Amino acid sequence: MPYVPHTPEDIRRMLGVIGAPSVASLFDEIPAELRPKSFDLPAGKSEMDVLAHLEALAKKNAVNHVSFLGAGFYDHHIPAAVDALSMRSEFYTAYTPYQPEASQGTLQAIFEYQTAVTRITGLAYANASVYDGGSALFEGAMMAVRHTGRRKLVVCEAVSPIYRVMLSSYTSNLHLELVTVPHKDGACDLAALTKALDADTAAVVVQNPNFFGTLHDFTALFAAARAAGVVSLISVYPVLQSVLKSPGEMGADVAVAEGQSLGLPLSFGGPYLGVMTCNKELVRQMPGRMVGRTVDTEGRTGYVLTLQAREQHIRRQKATSNICSNQALCALRALIHLCLLGQEGLTRTAETCIERAHYAAERLTAIDGVKLLSGDAPFGNEFAISLPVNAYKVIDKLSARGVVPGFPLGRYYQGLENVLLVACTEKTSTESIGIFAEMLRGALK
Repeated sequence: MPYVPHTPEDIRRMLGVIGAPSVASLFDEIPAELRPKSFDLPAGKSEMDVLAHLEALAKKNAVNHVSFLGAGFYDHHIPAAVDALSMRSEFYTAYTPYQPEASQGTLQAIFEYQTAVTRITGLAYANASVYDGGSALFEGAMMAVRHTGRRKLVVCEAVSPIYRVMLSSYTSNLHLELVTVPHKDGACDLAALTKALDADTAAVVVQNPNFFGTLHDFTALFAAARAAGVVSLISVYPVLQSVLKSPGEMGADVAVAEGQSLGLPLSFGGPYLGVMTCNKELVRQMPGRMVGRTVDTEGRTGYVLTLQAREQHIRRQKATSNICSNQALCALRALIHLCLLGQEGLTRTAETCIERAHYAAERLTAIDGVKLLSGDAPFGNEFAISLPVNAYKVIDKLSARGVVPGFPLGRYYQGLENVLLVACTEKTSTESIGIFAEMLRGALK
């Protein structure tokens, strides 16, 4: 809306209504020493000057690097149609669909998104998403706490450390016990996770592929959890779910994911998409909005918000969650992306990512002193390599030459200062892998 300045008379009348002597008096509660002495605003510029200044700032960004950085966020190809369709004004200006009679298009899009992600995870119910993969993991854990009435969460250390920090932060004042089961050379310790389950455990939390890129079949763990009355919560990478055993097939109760890899650009960290799915037992614990399909009195198909209480919006103390959100535009992009690729395209993308990663691992481990952290353990499009030097030294050398070699695991895992997490997508060429390998060989001499 346009900026309309207030006249002195407008200000006088408003102050009179609220009984304040001056505008300055509105800030009396702020101590004088905390008030700004000046705002130090520079002189205004013309439109042409502002554009030139912003373009100069943008040119400082390193946008031409070849990147092998992953760690939960991946540079996948996004078909041009995703932008073209999702940026139509009826989508990107639409607000939350409280009135179904005026929101059938938005509601149908959300319903179709829910259908698509349940097919990916193999679980029957989905919501209209939450903020990101980390908040989805937290929300899944809280579903388990409410469902079981228990207060302990058993978490594999190979779950994304970013997500584990979020889980710890969000639960810090909720009087929950978080038990972290150490990884074994980048792999989940399934025996230790199973042993940690007891009558106080609300959920066991794992990830596939895990943060190190290692793949697991958690079927036996989830069966043991169900026998102990424990909710099985798994975080997955949506692209690889087209070729891996699904959470539903493993017997998971709740499956969550970061949806960034489904048509969302990296964009300096968001906005992203927290995918959430669950089985029927936990559906009434699901936070956020869910869309159902029904028929009206004349038998016509219609879409409505369903299985949610009004407390979700107006009585915060009784809400299932107070940090969930309807990320409908991000969910729409994910839906369009999935529809454009289809099952065959998504599978081909996953297979290409895995093939490139295995080729990269072969090239890199052929270098003296470089080996896979997890040995012969299976991995997807990401793997951890142990180097003879600190990983940051390699990152500094190669980044200066236009290659971002990966993510330094020592940032989150003590004792892994020499370990680098390397990711490949369908955009990673075999040529760039070869260049990376030769540059790394040179950097280690």
